[in-house]
Amino acid sequence: MLDLKIKTFLSLVETESFTKTADLLCITQPAVSHQIRLLEKEYGIKIFLRSGRNLKLTAEGEILFKYAQRAVAIEESALYALEDSRHNIRRLNIGMTATAEENLLPQVIAEYCNIHGKTKVRIETGTLESLRTYLQTYEIDLAIVGGHIADDEFTTVKIDTDYLNLVVSPRNPLSKRAMVSLEELKAERLILRPNITATRRQFELFLSQNGETISNYNVVIEINNVPIIKDLVHDNQGVTIMSHNACLIDQLSGKLVAVPLEGASTMVRELNIVYRNNYRHPEVASEIRRIYHLVKEKSFSQNQLAARL
Repeated sequence: MLDLKIKTFLSLVETESFTKTADLLCITQPAVSHQIRLLEKEYGIKIFLRSGRNLKLTAEGEILFKYAQRAVAIEESALYALEDSRHNIRRLNIGMTATAEENLLPQVIAEYCNIHGKTKVRIETGTLESLRTYLQTYEIDLAIVGGHIADDEFTTVKIDTDYLNLVVSPRNPLSKRAMVSLEELKAERLILRPNITATRRQFELFLSQNGETISNYNVVIEINNVPIIKDLVHDNQGVTIMSHNACLIDQLSGKLVAVPLEGASTMVRELNIVYRNNYRHPEVASEIRRIYHLVKEKSFSQNQLAARL
């Protein structure tokens, strides 16, 4: 599907060398230059700026590179689909935000694979912004996100409603409280996810709505790894802000305690499945949603029973 011009262009961006590109594609160096000239003529643009031996993409070259990468992703998807069709196998590429990944979703996907024995699933974790790009470039079929990816190109199916709260160790005195104020939170060591994440942005928006900023709080660690955050909070190294569902099992097992923040009713969020409008299997989203609620109910019942014992 990809012609030699695009392959040459992508290789040249990667190697930044006409010689290395020629070796990689088994063509001559003049042939590399010729392919780039043909591509520039086809689109009526200048692709590279040369400074000595250094190559730099022009603004138009950057745009072409972005869409060439999408073309590669589409071709790879087509090849996988054809190969899977020969073996009656279905491949499903799913993107998840870190919060969603901790929200029973791995168990849900495992159950989906149990039901559909010839389905192969690849899970890619990312931020809302990166997952939007993966959807647009056909690198994933659907995304499961804590929050929203607003775009007219996408369809959204709501799985569940969730909310953020303060999460602390059972050894922290705040674990005995019915509610904690923002003023009291200033005395705590905060372990938070980075500000590129939806959870962090929602928390900072809540602070802004209450006349506060994150700089007024003692953020000791920033890390985009939910399991590590849970372990640190469990060891009473600090407290965190986390979605209720993401730490539900830990609450039921007694590992963590969720405490409402005063006035935090605005920190409600949704767990959504997002896919392109032209995705050919929208029924997958509906089935994942159904399985999610079955797994959640089963997990909740089992952990309630274990807590009683």
